[in-house]
Amino acid sequence: MFNHSWWGYIAYDSSKGKPQFTRQMARRIFAYGRPHWRSIGIVLITIVAISLLGLIPPLLYRDLIDNVLPNRNFSRLNWVALGMVGIPILSGFISIIQRYYSARAGEGLIFDLRQQMYEHLQQMSLRFFTHTKSGEIISRFNSDVVGAQNAVTGTIPNLVTNLVTLISTLVVMISIEWRLAVLAVIVLPFFLLPARRVALTLRSIRRTAMEQNAEMSNIISETLTINGALLVKTFGRWRRELGRFRTANGAVRDSGIQRAQVGQWFFMGMEIAGTIGTALIYWVGGQLVLRGDISTGTIVAFAAYLFRLYGPISALTNVHIDFATSLVSFERVFEYLDKPIEIQDPPTAKQLNTVAGAVRFEHVWFAYGGKEFGNGTGDSTSTSHIATNGATSNGVKPTETSATPQALRDLSFSIEPGQLVALVGPSGAGKTTITYMLPRLYDPTDGRITLDGYDLRDVSMESLAQQIGMVTQESYLFHDTIRANLLYAKLDATQDEVEAACRAANIHNMIESLPEGYDTVVGERGYRLSGGEKQRIAIARVILKNPRVLVLDEATSHLDSQSEALIQAALEPLFKERTSLVIAHRLSTILAADKILVLDHGQLIEEGTHPELLAQGGLYAHLYETQFNVGNGGVPVGEAMVVG
Repeated sequence: MFNHSWWGYIAYDSSKGKPQFTRQMARRIFAYGRPHWRSIGIVLITIVAISLLGLIPPLLYRDLIDNVLPNRNFSRLNWVALGMVGIPILSGFISIIQRYYSARAGEGLIFDLRQQMYEHLQQMSLRFFTHTKSGEIISRFNSDVVGAQNAVTGTIPNLVTNLVTLISTLVVMISIEWRLAVLAVIVLPFFLLPARRVALTLRSIRRTAMEQNAEMSNIISETLTINGALLVKTFGRWRRELGRFRTANGAVRDSGIQRAQVGQWFFMGMEIAGTIGTALIYWVGGQLVLRGDISTGTIVAFAAYLFRLYGPISALTNVHIDFATSLVSFERVFEYLDKPIEIQDPPTAKQLNTVAGAVRFEHVWFAYGGKEFGNGTGDSTSTSHIATNGATSNGVKPTETSATPQALRDLSFSIEPGQLVALVGPSGAGKTTITYMLPRLYDPTDGRITLDGYDLRDVSMESLAQQIGMVTQESYLFHDTIRANLLYAKLDATQDEVEAACRAANIHNMIESLPEGYDTVVGERGYRLSGGEKQRIAIARVILKNPRVLVLDEATSHLDSQSEALIQAALEPLFKERTSLVIAHRLSTILAADKILVLDHGQLIEEGTHPELLAQGGLYAHLYETQFNVGNGGVPVGEAMVVG
């Protein structure tokens, strides 16, 4: 759509990737400058002051040539010289003030944009992060936010500066000699005509360059972190990654060259137009001087004013280009800020201060939303096993296609307070999906999940998080000390509480054996620790949190048998006092469970205790028989029942 407002020259069809600057967007952009209006106001005042002071030196030149030198006026010469020195010094001091308040407004704007975007993204569901590259997010916080800030604190002050300079200079030039002033503006079309096309070209190049920078950042974040570097090295793919980075890096380089080339052609045209205007002034003005119509000082002053005239004109055409290209930055920032928050608190969210721990899944359906998401959590659902007879709580089966397979289908079960429930099933059965639904990392497509009778969608997410403790499949530790990672669960925990939690997780002695003890830095993602040590610290962190509901997603998969036995013994009293939902990989956990839920392709196939399920002779019995050697009198030889 075309916008026919006064800025319509940069509003074009967005479907073609061109600028679309509307009144609504303008109000939104300028709203970010509103909290900093005092600083911006001071900047504008200093701009006017500096521009007006800049009008004085050419008048001093004229007075020097026309009056001081012919009349040999030494006193007047002293004042002219003092003015030539004093005005730049005064302008310099005002410029310092301008720069301070400009930086204050600019950095404040960057702070506001980043803070708002970070706050917004913190509220995004897990779905957003599984779809978005980390390098892309970092690019929005760095280059795009700075580019958007430049539009408000760079482009707009430049616009005001050049408008004030242009108007004041034209007024003075007309008052001195209107014929030369008219001649000076004749070349203006040569400045304005190329501006529109160059703006569109540079904007297109800038958007492409930003996308290429984001791709390069993503390669860096993927391959130069510990996980990425480990993968590259173990598969010997460093040459391939070097080639990928060379391609991305080369694309960024080529965009920069293209942008510089287009800009240089444009500014060369501007310089030629300015040279033509200056030559006309000297040619026509020289004839007027020779005829005695104007003084020599007048043409000298005019020549000085030409720089103040053509400079702002050139800059104003460049403002158009800068503003058009900076729209790309705003568009990319707004693109993130406008992403809907999929999971959020209702206006009347219930605060859960204490809970008994009764959990119910009632006809729960869930789809990740596409093939890209299907494998994102390790619980993809094969499209060849689509249910044909499930019904939701409202009697309508959700639409399922190959692009949106249902990870959970008409799932119903209940967990009583204090029960330990084990989730068992083949890969892709939906176990991890269930553990993600309980802390509300995702919401059901249909049906509902309740805690103590409250629909999770009606509960405050912050209070829900306080009631649920979770150890995920991959334990994540910040690049900080062991103590800091543990205190993340309870910021005001005492050292005794921290040590008690670590003893329960069988990790205290190992920590104490380290040279720096609890102040040991674990490294990026905790890679200075072994997998079992990381897992035990993660478990200690949950124990320190002391939640009412425990969710363990393969929480002991990285532990040796001895460490796991100690942890199981430590967790046993916690299981008895809390509702626990565990993805079970080991027989000891399964045997201790009050209830076992057997899943397959997102459906609950069987439910019961270990003896009951074996007696049924169904999927659970088959998994048990294939994973264990049940000979030798029925005593399992293997240690782990790997069914997750």
